[in-house]
Amino acid sequence: MMQDRRGLLIILSSPSGAGKSTLAKRLMKWDDTLSFSVSATTRAPREGEVDGQDYYFLSEEEFKRQVADGEMLEHAYVFGNYYGSPKAPVKEAIESGRDVLFDVDWQGELQIRNSDLAPHALSIFLLPPSITELHRRLVERGKDSEDVIQRRMDKSWTEISHWGYYDFVLVNEDLDKTEAQLRTIVEATRLKRAQQPGLLGHVRQLQQEFEDKK
Repeated sequence: MMQDRRGLLIILSSPSGAGKSTLAKRLMKWDDTLSFSVSATTRAPREGEVDGQDYYFLSEEEFKRQVADGEMLEHAYVFGNYYGSPKAPVKEAIESGRDVLFDVDWQGELQIRNSDLAPHALSIFLLPPSITELHRRLVERGKDSEDVIQRRMDKSWTEISHWGYYDFVLVNEDLDKTEAQLRTIVEATRLKRAQQPGLLGHVRQLQQEFEDKK
């Protein structure tokens, strides 16, 4: 039962084009109790964005205060704005037995690993089958200009070089196969001792039954 386990903090990382977004959507379709962590940012809301749903929109002063007070699991400064993951809603989800997906880079993963929620974190890095295939995927998805694609390619090795920080590393050559592997990893990690708060009570009950039979 959901209340009999703690939730997982599931981190998916990869260079752009390795299939992270697609696989995250597939995981959420497989298990509709999964949800994405809502990030906080100091940038202005775009048209149609809702505070608390798309992002938590904070002033720079408030964002820095939350960082200083340890209220952010991870944070970064990107293109003139701060972005981060508020700890309180993630902690509440974990205690309620709900899993939360995180789309962060290796720096975010490292910060989470150094937080008090680290025992409930599951980190997975997705590798492309080749650099040529990574470039092909970026081109074929048709979202970026050549300049942007080149910048993403230039950044890809920096991201790939930190694969060793992660609990699991998968080569995403086939989406269906990788999705199946992700499901197996999530299901197995849900059964780890740290995720089952009721185990200690059950063992004590077994011990009491054993003592009563003497």
